[in-house]
Amino acid sequence: MRLVHGGLFGAGLGDSKQKFLYIPEPHNDFIFSILGEELGFLGCTAVLILFAIFIWRGVLIAMRAPDMFGSLVAIGITALVGIQVIINVAVVTSSMPATGMPLPFFSYRRNSTIYLTM
Repeated sequence: MRLVHGGLFGAGLGDSKQKFLYIPEPHNDFIFSILGEELGFLGCTAVLILFAIFIWRGVLIAMRAPDMFGSLVAIGITALVGIQVIINVAVVTSSMPATGMPLPFFSYRRNSTIYLTM
């Protein structure tokens, strides 16, 4: 939605203006937008790098699994998280229409975990 308002370093934690009546569901679906405004470009980059490391490690675990079942479970969980991250970031940057997909490990309450286990 408004990632540009955060600038390079952001406005600071809790100083986001757009979470007050500007964005629908700022604590669930558009949490990455709030993160971008509060932590800035560097914070968004750090979060995306952490997700990339998670995905990379999941692929390595899947490749080193001793059997096919372990490999499929590891790549399935990794793909589930990776696809949710891609969809959420695409929605926040207006690259695709809103889908209601939360950002894994960041969204409010158990919504992220519920979607992660479905």
